[in-house]
Amino acid sequence: MATVKIHFLGAAGTVTGSKYYLETPAMNIMIDCGMFQGLKELRLQNWQPLPIQADKIGVVLLTHGHLDHTGYLPRLVKEGFKGQIIGTAPTLSIAAIILRDSAKIHEEEAEQANKMGYSSHDPALPFYTLKEAEKAIDLFQAKEKDQWISLSDTIQYRFRFNGHIIGATFIELEILGKLFVFSGDIGRREDALMDAPDRPQWADFLFLESTYGNRLHPQENVEEIVIGLVERTVHEKGQLIIPSFAVERLQSLIYLFWNLYKKNRIPNIPIFVDSPMGNNVLNVFENYPQWHKLSMSDYRAMCNHVNIITSFKDTWKTIDDPRPKIVIAGSGMVTGGRVLTYLNQLIDEPATTILLVGYMAEGTRGRQLLEGAHELKFFGKYHPVKAQVAHLESLSAHADQQELLDWLKEIKNIPEKVFLIHGEPTALDAFRSKIRDSYRWNVHIPKLFEVVEIVI
Repeated sequence: MATVKIHFLGAAGTVTGSKYYLETPAMNIMIDCGMFQGLKELRLQNWQPLPIQADKIGVVLLTHGHLDHTGYLPRLVKEGFKGQIIGTAPTLSIAAIILRDSAKIHEEEAEQANKMGYSSHDPALPFYTLKEAEKAIDLFQAKEKDQWISLSDTIQYRFRFNGHIIGATFIELEILGKLFVFSGDIGRREDALMDAPDRPQWADFLFLESTYGNRLHPQENVEEIVIGLVERTVHEKGQLIIPSFAVERLQSLIYLFWNLYKKNRIPNIPIFVDSPMGNNVLNVFENYPQWHKLSMSDYRAMCNHVNIITSFKDTWKTIDDPRPKIVIAGSGMVTGGRVLTYLNQLIDEPATTILLVGYMAEGTRGRQLLEGAHELKFFGKYHPVKAQVAHLESLSAHADQQELLDWLKEIKNIPEKVFLIHGEPTALDAFRSKIRDSYRWNVHIPKLFEVVEIVI
């Protein structure tokens, strides 16, 4: 008999900060290593050293490249981690882009806070620097999906396709003959860019995301909604501002606007993509065509249909451009990035429309806008919200409750335990009931920093 200890160091009782640490007799493994986003009490956790010894971790396995799954890696290296960071090739490409971009933003925000004096810290410091991000990237090691890879005589793992974003997988980790399955973020059955996710056939212990555990995506007519917003923008001579994640969401939006223009459903309104990171992500789509549905001719045509902004100088040129236009800019939940520069100038204009796309985590500015906030605080000031706010939930890259339940259908055994992770409390509780009613499985909702011992 042997014991596996699982430390829930993030995305437990909340959506962000995915980090799961497994102590096994053979070696210690971390699954994902993300940053907390949203509520201040969670963001402050990012600055606390992990309650484990980073230099005792043998390997980090990544489900995909998003910041809430990879953003803590430079801090982990700073705390003493020296092992390999393993993911699929597109996942590591995305993670490298995101970590470099995130480091630059941290450095710029610290510099701006010091310059304008709105930080409570003196001096304000970046969460990590570009140099620290590069040290983490140096440890990246790409592996193929669908191949079992040994970590020791008693441990092996494989990555399996999961939709969601380019390169995303769920992880099957076999320890002493027991199969631990980490879902990562599960994609949609029907998606413009990604194939449907593979499904697990066996799971002794299942770690299952629950972002939309209490919801079904609405049956929206996305095209008609977008056409209406573009028509309003043209009529009002305004701006359609779309905060967007640089990975997947950005490419989906570009594809949507290109298709509508191609079908003569919208005019040739200027579309600006202000996301240096998004521009780099487009290159990942070009480098890994086998990981998405787009043909190279469609991919190149849609990229040529938009104006890619790479310099801050061009951001200001775009803001000063008097034409009605569409601006897609990071970040997706309005937590930082270039979109704040546009909102700083345009959020108090009634002719402005802010289109929120997908999930907005608790405590983010995106959630505040969604809930009708009359003002928004950023750059140390409150800004009145006079812009119209619209929301498209059905473009989410996350499976909804029914898609999550369907993802479980091919599991042949009864898992010994299902751990519900990566969800807010109401979603977790509703999904626990639903799984019990549908499958009669043993479900547990771990708390942040809880440690569970499994005897094998």
